Amino acid sequence: MAIIRRLPETLVNRIAAGEVVERPASALKELIENAIDAGAARISVSIADGGLSRLEVTDDGCGMSPDDIALALERHATSKLPDEAIEQVATLGFRGEALPSIASVARLTLESRPREAEQGWSRTVDHGALASEGPAALPPGTRVRVENLFARVPARRKFLRSERSEYAACLDVVRRLAMARPDISFHFEHNGRRILGLQAGERLEARVAGIVDRALADNSVAVDLERGAMRLSGVAGLPTFNRGVADHQYLFVNGRPVKDRLLTGAVRGAYAGMLARDRHAVLALFLDLPAEDVDVNVHPAKTEVRFRDAAGVRGFIVSGLRQALATGDQRSAQTPDAGAMSRWQAEPARAAEPAAALRSIFSARDWAGVSQPVREPAPAWRGAEGASVADPPAGRAEPSAPLPDEAESYPLGVARGQVALTYIVAEAADGLVIVDQHAAHERLVLERLRAAREASGQAASQVLLMPEVVELDEPDCDRLEEQQERFAEVGLAIERFGPGAMLVRAVPAMLAGAEPAALLRDVADDLARHGDGLLLAERIEHVLATMACHGSVRAGRPLSVPEMNALLREMERTPRSGQCNHGRPTWIKLSMADVEKLFGRH
Repeated sequence: MAIIRRLPETLVNRIAAGEVVERPASALKELIENAIDAGAARISVSIADGGLSRLEVTDDGCGMSPDDIALALERHATSKLPDEAIEQVATLGFRGEALPSIASVARLTLESRPREAEQGWSRTVDHGALASEGPAALPPGTRVRVENLFARVPARRKFLRSERSEYAACLDVVRRLAMARPDISFHFEHNGRRILGLQAGERLEARVAGIVDRALADNSVAVDLERGAMRLSGVAGLPTFNRGVADHQYLFVNGRPVKDRLLTGAVRGAYAGMLARDRHAVLALFLDLPAEDVDVNVHPAKTEVRFRDAAGVRGFIVSGLRQALATGDQRSAQTPDAGAMSRWQAEPARAAEPAAALRSIFSARDWAGVSQPVREPAPAWRGAEGASVADPPAGRAEPSAPLPDEAESYPLGVARGQVALTYIVAEAADGLVIVDQHAAHERLVLERLRAAREASGQAASQVLLMPEVVELDEPDCDRLEEQQERFAEVGLAIERFGPGAMLVRAVPAMLAGAEPAALLRDVADDLARHGDGLLLAERIEHVLATMACHGSVRAGRPLSVPEMNALLREMERTPRSGQCNHGRPTWIKLSMADVEKLFGRH
């Protein structure tokens, strides 16, 4: 039988480090949270080589005495729990494991000076062993430097990602914590280059927009709702301002950045019916509730929480977000009218002012063509005399005519018109066909791009008259730069244009009408979502699908009848044209028997 024994202190510390310190970003998170809890008004972060070789956090907080410095490097020592009421945690950290855990797998130098002290004190611990200590010259506050993380733990070091990936994770940590505290100034440097410079005193909306996307300021609504002891605040992007990945959803509970499935599910539920399944909202939400109603001690890194009333929290977030989005000046999704369906149950009656009524109903749409005065052929059925009414068209259609003889060979029929500038209505020999023009054309463009690439190995390009500069996050630019040769194979010519921008010189010839900036942003999102886990061929397939989405006919674009018929004929010749690139159907058919059932004829 194996003998039970006490583990050595060094091994215990490494096990604790495995729970708290997974990568440079997790160590950086602990250090910045300590600085915030120390009452800092200014926090400076400097990293080298993505944090693999050096992390340094400097703050102007309360500082520590030499005795406090020594105690802070011991396990389970903390100043953040004044008593044993662990459920009343009001700080970002409280376990007291971060500093000794980091010091057990790296060389950690802790320098600090209280405001009333004449000089500071320094203590260096190298992989769990005290290396040196003594006086240090520094202004009031604390400076923590972590060097050579996991240098003596090769089993952990080999699981770290590339410098770029680790840098992107560190940048995300700084952004989330800076977003939660607009009253603190944050400065972030990587390899001596300044990345972020955020000043204290900014409005929350301005801080969020400056970190996430400057365009968010003009495409968002403010969220501010209270229910009992709970309060929800923040910024929610309009449904039309969305991204291809959920990386731009920032969620906070009592000022603590979290990644919680309950909260992300609530956000998804609030935007249900306003976003496509493969699109994600952009937002920053801050949920504040009594400390005893939330358990922050679920995860060692404190990234997950547990709510006492999970259903109540979810319902509060869903209703709060929907209420905020309903005030968006009708810019994205109109508020449903609960009485609209009930009015259809009433017997139709002639309006006193038919022309004015129709104008009010259709004034929101920019109708193509000139409306013609129309006289009702049999006015007696409405119990009034005929009147000349300016009736705006609800669609555009061909004059009714018999189907041509060759229609028997057209499975999707012959186009009769367009409804809502989105759906093509066609008459087939055996029923009625309705086609989603954007979904259908998206599939056709994708198949054309695939065929062109397979035939020649490189798709034709359309060189832009003026190359377009697209501003992106630095990690997105890194991912695009790594794949730029592969993008050239599909006709997309890009190059790096500084730390946070890409230059688009050419787009695929088939997508000459696409907007280069929107196309590149979605390609970057696609790489962020799929790039690391897919083979190169699969990555190119995802990029082609993204390009096809941008190069296809959009909903809301008027099409002539010949254009509609050309689209139908190409669909009949194209494989997999029954569904779009996202799995949605491109067309449906109502048989004549189904239509007759609707009218009670069968």
